[in-house]
Amino acid sequence: MGSQRAGELMDRAESEAHSAPPEFTGEFPIVVEGLTNRFGPQVVHEDLSLKVKRGEILGVVGGSGTGKSVLMRSIIGLQIPSEGSIEVLGDSITDAEEDSDIDIRSRWGVLFQGGALFSTLTVAENVEVPLKQFYPEISDELRQEIARYKVRLSGLPEEATSKYPSELSGGMKKRAGLARALALDPELLFLDEPTAGLDPIGAAAFDRLTRELADTLGLTVFLITHDLDTLYAICDRVAVLADKKVIAVGTIPELLALDHPWIQVYFNGPRGRAAEETHTRSMSGAMDKDNKGGA
Repeated sequence: MGSQRAGELMDRAESEAHSAPPEFTGEFPIVVEGLTNRFGPQVVHEDLSLKVKRGEILGVVGGSGTGKSVLMRSIIGLQIPSEGSIEVLGDSITDAEEDSDIDIRSRWGVLFQGGALFSTLTVAENVEVPLKQFYPEISDELRQEIARYKVRLSGLPEEATSKYPSELSGGMKKRAGLARALALDPELLFLDEPTAGLDPIGAAAFDRLTRELADTLGLTVFLITHDLDTLYAICDRVAVLADKKVIAVGTIPELLALDHPWIQVYFNGPRGRAAEETHTRSMSGAMDKDNKGGA
C-alpha cells in the first residue's frame, strides 16, 4: 500500500514536471572498476573494484581510514577519483559533465552521517529540498503532500513535519534524513553509518525499517556500517575494505570461511560472536512463531 501511494504521488509530480528515465533493469546498478583515490601522497584506494547487485542490501565494512565514506562519495560523484571508472544505473559517473548527470542524481537518495539536515528548515522543508531541485515545476501543494508522506514513511509522526532539527532526538534526525533521501522515489539508497549513536533498540528499529523499505520499494541499498547486528540482521552480502581495496564480497558465512586476519578478528571477535548469537536467537524465535501460527 505504501509503495503504491508513493508511486501515485511521484506519477503526479512527473506529470506536472517531466517524464522520469526508465528504471534500471540490469544485474549490477553499481559497477566500480580499477578505482584509485589519492589525497596528496596518501593513497586511500588502489585498483578497487566492486559490483553491487540490483535489489540487495550491501553492507560495507572496514577499519578506520579504509575509505568507506570516500568510496560512497566517489560513487555518487562528490569525490573525483584519480583513476578508474564508475557506472551507476548504466551511466558513467567518472565521465559525466557537471550538469549532464542531473537525471542520474535524481535516481538515488543519500543519508549522510548524522542526517546532515539544514538547521534553518523544518523537517518537511528539508524533505522538499530535492523536490524543488529536480521537480521545480510541481505545485506547492503536491510538493508538501509528498513531503508529509515521506516523513510518515520514515517512521516519524506527521507532527514532526513542522519541527526543526534542533527539536529532534538523534534517532528522529536519522529518520528525517531518511525521509529526505526517499523524497524522489530513488532506485538506489546510500546509508552512511545510519545506526551510529543510536541505542540498541533504536538501531534495531532502524534496521527493520531499512529492510522493510528495501523490500517494499524495490531499493538497492549501499550501507556503510560498523554495526555487526545490522550486518547479520538485514544485509544480503558484505563488502570488506582493507589493503586499499575490496578484499572480499559475500555472505557472512562465506566471509567467515576466509583466512584474512582482519575478517577473522572482526567477525570472530567477542562482538561478532555476540551479534551472531543474537541473530540466531532472533531467527529461532521467528521460526517458532511461524510454526505456532501454522499450527
